[in-house]
Amino acid sequence: MPQLANLVLTDRAGTPVDHTFVPRDILGNVATVVESSGVPVGDKRVTVSLRNTGNGNYVASIRYVFPVVNDQTINGVTTPVVVRTAYCDIDFKLSASSTLQERKDLVGMVQSSLDSSKWLDDVPTLLQGVY
Repeated sequence: MPQLANLVLTDRAGTPVDHTFVPRDILGNVATVVESSGVPVGDKRVTVSLRNTGNGNYVASIRYVFPVVNDQTINGVTTPVVVRTAYCDIDFKLSASSTLQERKDLVGMVQSSLDSSKWLDDVPTLLQGVY
């Protein structure tokens, strides 16, 4: 069982930057790591959970929540405000009878499918539909 720890994710900036997400908490079966902006409303979050569906299957869920915050000034008072948020939800639905290699293959192919050299990457990054 993995222990909740720092998670370093690399972006796709011209000069890639590593972003370190640090453990925030575990509530129920949902673990959360955050990259703090200094203002909690602007913290980028990654959550992960695993649940047994009770019918011999499991659902492993990973959710990315990346808010964008700007300062808003009203009557001389400046406060941070979320202007938009990007979400990504990944659910792996796995049979309890699946093999370790089958699960590794699935994760590897999902990871590979989002490589910037693959056409699938253009859908979420360039907002282009498939024809």
